Amino acid sequence: MSQYLIPTYARQPVAFVRGEGVWLFDENGDKYMDAISGIGVCNLGHCHPAVTRTLAEQAGQLMHTSNLYRIPAQEALAQRLCDISGMKSAFFSNSGAEANEAAIKIARLYGNRKGVAKPTVVVMEGSFHGRTMATLSATGNSKVQEGFTPLVEGFVRVPFNDVEAVAALAGNADIVAVLVEPVQGEGGINIPADGYLKALRELCDQQDWLLMLDEIQSGNGRTGHYFACMGEGVQPDVLTTAKGLGNGFPIGACLVAGKADGVFGPGTHGSTYGGNPLGCATALTVVNTLADEVVDDVQAKGEQLKTAFQSALADVALITEVRQKGLMIGIQLDRPCAELVASAREAGLLINVTAGSVVRLLPPLVISDAEMQILVDNLSAVIRSFANAQEVA
Repeated sequence: MSQYLIPTYARQPVAFVRGEGVWLFDENGDKYMDAISGIGVCNLGHCHPAVTRTLAEQAGQLMHTSNLYRIPAQEALAQRLCDISGMKSAFFSNSGAEANEAAIKIARLYGNRKGVAKPTVVVMEGSFHGRTMATLSATGNSKVQEGFTPLVEGFVRVPFNDVEAVAALAGNADIVAVLVEPVQGEGGINIPADGYLKALRELCDQQDWLLMLDEIQSGNGRTGHYFACMGEGVQPDVLTTAKGLGNGFPIGACLVAGKADGVFGPGTHGSTYGGNPLGCATALTVVNTLADEVVDDVQAKGEQLKTAFQSALADVALITEVRQKGLMIGIQLDRPCAELVASAREAGLLINVTAGSVVRLLPPLVISDAEMQILVDNLSAVIRSFANAQEVA
């Protein structure tokens, strides 16, 4: 039946029919550990009982009305996210790309109202912000942009984790904002130096620019704080999130504060489905469960996994580094290693290789100690087998 799908994905030869916690089960009943959480989405694992219960109950009451009317669940979710983050208000979308589109539109509107002729956003090399035309243009990956020219104008790109490169743009009167991921996920789990976000915050304040943080992947507890910027003590003007916000239900959010608060008004932006009763009720349960029961343990789990991988792979010469921020883990190899995805799957483990040579792990935040040991043992064996084959070749 797959011939009826536009082939935008090179899909792996497996279909899952059931999930439970960190585990997925295929049509044959075979069991796989999901160490990528549906690409950083199922932070509470699959079929979390509280999320499932909320979905079922809300679906039986009311799923959609439109944003022409008040939506109590939307108001409650916005308040909860703002209480957690210190932001002032929220716009809800259906995805992370749409949340970032909203951020880019806020930057444009902010600049135009200041009389800037060509509002321009500073973005980073190695970044990933989505696949719509504006977010694709903001993304720092030429491979995903290939064939889609002309790209949207209004972006200037600098190296990630280089404050001086951003500061050098201070004389550019068109710049109105800086858009950055606190941790680059798709780029290979790239973690900036301590103080990077604070330095960007200070620079944006000096230049009257918006600081816009893309927390699509790093948010919702993934780094050990509800949002990664909270661990740095940084308050952005715009914060975008999605992925783990709905634990599988498609919902995104663009939160604003500071200079971005009040930029949008009636008629400036909208969404038919964004923030509907079903999505917001579900996301509110997700947020409450993460914030109240899960987030506090994430950093310790991440450090435990990093230490275990460093020990298990210490004598594998192909491994050059293990990077970790909470439960965002990147195992850097010295060569392309895309074939590890299939090898790991055959061993009952779902992983991802990004940036060509980085094994990216985003396990559910509810992963247990025993399950972490299974992950370390199985993946280390797969990587070691790959390394041995490379030596023979």
